[in-house]
Amino acid sequence: MNKLIVQENKSLKLLNTFNLDYLARFYTEIENIAALKTILIDARFLFQPKLILGGGSNILLTQNFPGLVIHNKIKGVCVVDENKDHVFIQVGAGENWHQFVLYCINNNYAGIENLSLIPGTVGAAPIQNIGAYGVELQDVLHAVETMSLIERQIIHFSNQDCALGYRDSVFKNALKNQFVVTHVTLRLNKKPIFNIKYGAIQSTLEKMGIQNLSIKAISDAVIKIRQEKLPDPKQIGNAGSFFKNIIITKNKLLEIQKNFPAVPYFTETFLQKDQVKIPAAWLIEQAGFKGKRIGDIGVHQKQALVLVNHGNGSGLALKHLSEQIQQAVFRKFNIQLTPEVTII
Repeated sequence: MNKLIVQENKSLKLLNTFNLDYLARFYTEIENIAALKTILIDARFLFQPKLILGGGSNILLTQNFPGLVIHNKIKGVCVVDENKDHVFIQVGAGENWHQFVLYCINNNYAGIENLSLIPGTVGAAPIQNIGAYGVELQDVLHAVETMSLIERQIIHFSNQDCALGYRDSVFKNALKNQFVVTHVTLRLNKKPIFNIKYGAIQSTLEKMGIQNLSIKAISDAVIKIRQEKLPDPKQIGNAGSFFKNIIITKNKLLEIQKNFPAVPYFTETFLQKDQVKIPAAWLIEQAGFKGKRIGDIGVHQKQALVLVNHGNGSGLALKHLSEQIQQAVFRKFNIQLTPEVTII
């Protein structure tokens, strides 16, 4: 095994999709479990704060990080089990999520085609319980392999152990900052169950002239929708959806409809019977922030859910803008927006 290289005062600008130029006091990359354990038992870093970095697509840095940044680059994709209906695939946490989705499509493994073009790495998927267009990771997650930051031992979590919720998991709550995801195992379908009812998938398929439905066709449609709707971080700094959509009771919806009868809402399979989902983007737009620019930061002109760095913005300025949005939405709707992005 090659000796781990630890860099000091490493710029993280190219390692976060907001393109914010903050420094890591210490920085290292790990490519396997042995390297991860080696860095965790290194006496120099035992009591240092640690930040586990994947694709950097769901974080907002607001300052230099005073401890050790561990860039998780554990790779590998392999089939570990299968039966007549399902295939079980174990994936390294450092694999690019979208590239893995394309791998599954090429091998006709169904279940995550609706999650195409979601930025980031596989390791972040169970932490966030990523989801889009009617599909959640919890629908296909079989198990998560982790290493404890404290005990430096491998710990396995089942789907149920992960306590998955809407963009939520045990790793964001009770076990926050206690584990590093090393591998994720998904249970995918050999026979596809097409999900095209959500959003604009069906109309996009029609516009694309696709008549023979397939997981590739659905993926292509989702990619087209996302490319038209969301800005490319390579063109303008952003972390995708900054806030979670809002889950409320139907009684709360009735209250809102008294003053805002046009409020959009949706039912989802993962919601309870008395719950609906309201798009946070609609709330933000109604509060007057869509397309708003303050210096080098702002809200995207096409998608109010996306905060952007136009060039030389700061993380603190973006954080302040997010707080302004929260306050304005709360004043107008009595609804508290919750960031989906992790603020550091």
